[in-house]
Amino acid sequence: MVLIEFSMFPLDKGESLSPYVARILDVIDKSGVNYRLNPMGTVLEGNYDEVMEVVRKCFNELEKDCTRISMALKMDYRKTGESRLDTKIEKIESILNRELRK
Repeated sequence: MVLIEFSMFPLDKGESLSPYVARILDVIDKSGVNYRLNPMGTVLEGNYDEVMEVVRKCFNELEKDCTRISMALKMDYRKTGESRLDTKIEKIESILNRELRK
């Protein structure tokens, strides 16, 4: 199971990029892949091929009308079938003995 955090946006569309980010999030939401949105990107969770297919579809969505696209991606792989989107945060909260802002 992989967790992939990525952000993707065009570099040739001016200052406000939210319409393009919204298009990507529409692709992600319709994919059925487990995900969490955060202010600086999105975390996808699933098997490697499934998650990378979503990233590819996001790229294809922007490529339709963008001539320059930037993407930052980081991945965490762990040989387990268990979801870690919430448990990674819960583990740190248990060590600190308090809830953190989400």
